Amino acid sequence: MLFKQGRFSGFITPLSYILDLLVINLCVNFLPINFQNPWLFHFYISFTWVVLSFKNDFYVIQRYSKAVVLFRKLFTQFVFFFLILYAFIGFFKQPLMSRLALGQYFVLVFIGISFLKILNFFLLHKYRERVKGNLRNVVVIGRSKKANQLIEVFKERREFGFNFMEQFGPKDADFELLKCFQFIANNNVDEIYCSVSELKNEELTAFINFADNNLKTLKFLPDNKNIFSKKLKFEYYDYLPILSLRDIPLHNSLNAIFKRSFDIVFSLFVIFVILIWLGPLLALLISLESKGPVFFIQKRTGFDNNEFQCFKFRSMAVNDLSDDKQAGKNDMRVTKIGRFIRKTSIDELPQFYNVLFGNMSVVGPRPHMLKHTDEYANRVDKYMLRHFVKPGITGLAQVRGYRGEIEKDSDIQNRIKFDIFYVENWSFFLDLKIIVETVVNAFKGEEKAY
Repeated sequence: MLFKQGRFSGFITPLSYILDLLVINLCVNFLPINFQNPWLFHFYISFTWVVLSFKNDFYVIQRYSKAVVLFRKLFTQFVFFFLILYAFIGFFKQPLMSRLALGQYFVLVFIGISFLKILNFFLLHKYRERVKGNLRNVVVIGRSKKANQLIEVFKERREFGFNFMEQFGPKDADFELLKCFQFIANNNVDEIYCSVSELKNEELTAFINFADNNLKTLKFLPDNKNIFSKKLKFEYYDYLPILSLRDIPLHNSLNAIFKRSFDIVFSLFVIFVILIWLGPLLALLISLESKGPVFFIQKRTGFDNNEFQCFKFRSMAVNDLSDDKQAGKNDMRVTKIGRFIRKTSIDELPQFYNVLFGNMSVVGPRPHMLKHTDEYANRVDKYMLRHFVKPGITGLAQVRGYRGEIEKDSDIQNRIKFDIFYVENWSFFLDLKIIVETVVNAFKGEEKAY
């Protein structure tokens, strides 16, 4: 998980990107390539490098990946980079460019980036093995042959960075799911590995539900048993196959960086184009109608179940029920200006500061009050899955009509259904679609925007 507390894995890919882009741009200065337009070449190689990296998953190296995977990625990346590099001459008609110097540039870049990539790979291994940093706490459920082999991998391949904590045997006389869950919760376990052949279907379901509701990663040691119909992903730990049940697109560092970059640009646009003049006007109107602060600041649950201060324009008279009771239809606490800004969702605009500070995203599951998080986590299955990503100013559930007051159980259940769909199927174009629909709904007005 990107920037998850206690790990730094999410910083590795961005840092690698920056270093590699520096290499491919700085090396140009050491050779007489004879550019007609150097800035065009810098833009060209930087842009194509990023596109190639994304297409080839060049920066996707797992902690359990073998060196051969690294070498294969280097080979694939640079074969295409070589072709794109020489295509620059034809695309932009550069007859004076030195082909020999361009070839020397390619070799220099290949050596520099390969050195950095291999050094990073082995230094991380040594860091995990000797310093015991960047570790993930794991437990194994099962005593099968494959389960024991996996434990040996955890113990012997210390460079993978897995800290094996406990083994539970489902067929042991004293095995209890509750004790197992308590151990996982109390010992900060990150990942659970289940031997499918030793668990009953209802036990598998219990582990899936527990992992979903407690933000734990669940993986399986496969056999011929049919687990679930949804798509599964194979990974190999030292030739031992492991199945992952859920893949979160925003746990990919490149996707997360792209989304974060968009969030920063979009929030800056809103702040300096809209809030810079609308903010003072609303502050005056809010202050004239009722006493109290201009902004309403409330603790809400965010990414990875962490609390943060959520900003809004105050739309109610100051009262003691703000942290316990949602606004309802014809709520007497809502002021006149408050009714307007709630109807148009203008009261949410200060949350673009939350986006800029990194607490929220433009699009994501809406953040709930702490009280509601505690309540719904116990009532609604899979509720905690929504915290795998940053909360948003708007979200898929909101544009599908599930916003505002929770009047019946189906409201929150449908909201969570759309939240989970978003978490598991995120794409940039889905974000754009939600933003457009949000703007349209703000002008049209929504039934539950009160």
